[in-house]
Amino acid sequence: FLLAVALSLCLQFAGCGYTTHSIVTDSYNSIYVPAFVNKIEIALDGKENNKYRIYRPFLESEVTQAVIDKFMADGSLRPAVEENSDLILRGEVIEFTKDPLRYDKNDDVLEYRVNIAVRLSLWDRINNEKLWEENRFVGNTTYFATGSTGMTEQAAIDFAVDDLSRRIVERVVE
Repeated sequence: FLLAVALSLCLQFAGCGYTTHSIVTDSYNSIYVPAFVNKIEIALDGKENNKYRIYRPFLESEVTQAVIDKFMADGSLRPAVEENSDLILRGEVIEFTKDPLRYDKNDDVLEYRVNIAVRLSLWDRINNEKLWEENRFVGNTTYFATGSTGMTEQAAIDFAVDDLSRRIVERVVE
């Protein structure tokens, strides 16, 4: 019985080891986010296997600005110019799709899912060392095209960009 109590007390004081404290922000204070590059293949747009894949001009600019804005709002890493940054986050937009999810009885689309996929790499600028890489990182949203809860495609894209930028900042910081 005493052994069980002693073991229980040890485990309570030892804790489980989980922390919400970021390892990245212990060593790094600033980040540079160069413009994302749009790597969506225009030639594949609309092909049979890629019929919901779309090329969207300037999507990379929207994603870049949203990521910088999220870093500013988060406050864990300060956006900076390249020469003054500790980290560099490089990104490429590799896919933008608009998939139909639900149809009405006339086969008209009622609901869509918008997906934006990017390729990311985080670099320690001082040591010129890649810290991690993600080959396919996705942000998305679903939306109704009609009805009282309907929204425009642009509003849905804005939500998907916001979701993607939030996830990117979380990945970098956590």
